Amino acid sequence: MDHQKNEVILSGLTCANCAAVIEDKINKLPWVSEARFNLATQVLSLDMAEPGDSDLRKQELQDLIDRVEDGVVVMDREKQDSLKGGDHIVSSLKSRWGEITGAALFLFLVLFRDRSGLPGWAIVTFFGVSYLLIGRTVLWSALKNIRHGRVMDENFLMVVATIGAFAIREYPEAAAVMLFYQIGEYFQDLAVDRSRRSIRNLMDSKPGQVLVKLGEEIHEYAPEDVVPGMEILVRPGDRIPLDGVVTNGTGLVDTSALTGESYPRQVAKGAAVLSGFVCKESPLEIEVSHTLAESAYSRIIKMVEESSGRKARSEQFITSFARVYTPIVVVSALLLAVVPPLILQGALFSDWLYRALVFLVVSCPCALVVSIPLGFFAGIGTASRNGILVKGGNYLEALNTIDTVVFDKTGTLTKGVFQVSKIIPAEGVTSDDLLRMAASAEAHSSHPIAESIKTAWEEKSTIITLPDADTVEEVAGHGIRVVLEGKTVCLGKPSWIRELTGEKSAFEEDLSGTVIFLSSESRYLGAIVLSDELRADAEEAIASLQDQGIENMIMLTGDAENAASQVAAKLKLTSYKANLLPEDKVASLETLVQKGRKTAFVGDGINDAPVLARADVGIAMGGLGSDAAIEAADIVLMGDEPSRIATAIRIARRTRTIVLQNIILALGIKLAVLGLAAVGAAGMWLAVFADVGVALLAVLNSMRVLIFK
Repeated sequence: MDHQKNEVILSGLTCANCAAVIEDKINKLPWVSEARFNLATQVLSLDMAEPGDSDLRKQELQDLIDRVEDGVVVMDREKQDSLKGGDHIVSSLKSRWGEITGAALFLFLVLFRDRSGLPGWAIVTFFGVSYLLIGRTVLWSALKNIRHGRVMDENFLMVVATIGAFAIREYPEAAAVMLFYQIGEYFQDLAVDRSRRSIRNLMDSKPGQVLVKLGEEIHEYAPEDVVPGMEILVRPGDRIPLDGVVTNGTGLVDTSALTGESYPRQVAKGAAVLSGFVCKESPLEIEVSHTLAESAYSRIIKMVEESSGRKARSEQFITSFARVYTPIVVVSALLLAVVPPLILQGALFSDWLYRALVFLVVSCPCALVVSIPLGFFAGIGTASRNGILVKGGNYLEALNTIDTVVFDKTGTLTKGVFQVSKIIPAEGVTSDDLLRMAASAEAHSSHPIAESIKTAWEEKSTIITLPDADTVEEVAGHGIRVVLEGKTVCLGKPSWIRELTGEKSAFEEDLSGTVIFLSSESRYLGAIVLSDELRADAEEAIASLQDQGIENMIMLTGDAENAASQVAAKLKLTSYKANLLPEDKVASLETLVQKGRKTAFVGDGINDAPVLARADVGIAMGGLGSDAAIEAADIVLMGDEPSRIATAIRIARRTRTIVLQNIILALGIKLAVLGLAAVGAAGMWLAVFADVGVALLAVLNSMRVLIFK
């Protein structure tokens, strides 16, 4: 095990109550700093407080889990791909020989006991044998849990209720209740597993063998053995296994697994491609840029797996509620069995005991505990299928409360692909000299503006080489300062260059677009105007958010006032602020928060990371966005399409609706049956439905989130 973090699979753990208990007990281990179990992927994530022996710790985990739940196996993460379906359901069915035999004996007794001629004691004995065979795992779990101090769980409730039924001579009903409880539990496990596989199948697991070009020969490599710099071959129909750059070939790639885009994308030599894209029509040769662990596909899978570990408030509430709710119902059942026969004339203890037993069967909170996290995980899975990575159920839930969306401009609402549209040199400076100095200053920058200036120079002059800057200094929020051929050249925002030069008249002209100003040795040199296009879906994004009831749409940008005002006017934004430093963006967002606004911030650059982290929900543009922005954000848009923000909100609202339906369904039916049981109008059959039947319905309802279109 790693000394800091580790992940293991808890194969076969499907019980939500047991999972909560196990997670709680593991968190109390002295060498564990924090443990988080993901029921949907069966992954236990461990943050460890101190180093230790890997095998001993794994055995300690296994011993602890065995005291809570049988049949759960602790295994290393690499030994089981947690994104593949749980075969434990099939093996579980094979291991249930006792339940199947008991069920057959029970059916025989129900159908033929009156014609069998067996004496009464034999009938009772056979019902008892049937009961023991059917309920053996429940009985054993209840006894084991009592020994370890766990009393208030579903196993204990079922054992008390069915033994009570035997005590009042309801033998067939006791066996039947245990049988239908086991059937219900099996189908509930099956539904949970099917839901889990539906979510996992939204994305495939890691790629198979990779075709690596070594000279003129092709060799097969395991994907984890391929290193950056190697050249790989991807054939039509194959999934691109690793991030890289196309070195040979052109064609279409299907990007839907990562971005959710419905139309293929054309790529050619020099185009960056991500793992998970599918080569559609012709072979591509790709130079690998990232290892398997660092590739986009692996990172996305990791994000989706970890996301359900961050629990939404409703999940946390239900877990806490269940811990209080079950003991209250057990005490109520005890009072229901004892008090009425003592105070009501003619009341029979057996009648009220039966009602109390029904109370116990109904009280298990499994439907709530399992279906709610499953609902959120289904919502996260649906979002990922649509190219939206949500890092936790808490962020999905937070989207429901957003009333203000704040946008960065460049790379978010606009494409961030600039073109030099105008060069305005000062007196005594030529256009070529001005562009040459700007291109030299930006030579080692990958910022979109820098790339545009360099491209403009390359188009203008392919013969004259650019001088290398002796030093390059970034002045945060203002621009850059370089030393070129012994002279200090500054390139950046108008306010900074005005301050350096004292020049005023040149800054009074109303220039359309993004403007970069230059100075050298306190002398004003001129300006370069760049134009940037709106993203194709920017107007659709704003309209969709308005349709979703978002009250305020605000733009905060470091760009110039004129460029910002044009974009704000065209998109009909509520308001905007221009010429902002990163700390100014944070301050502006703080002002909104202090006014009680629930904010989402959408950005893509390194300078957006602080404000992304400060917003109630930070949303990063994942395709072109910086790693810092993606790391700081709570939600990542893989398609770089702002219109997907409205899609994310719709998914969040659908998820919340279904989760609320599950809460109302489970609590409503349970409370109704509890009420009917108290007045003697509900039997054990209805009680079993109110327990496992409702849990099954809630799980199936959670799967409806996956149908979102």
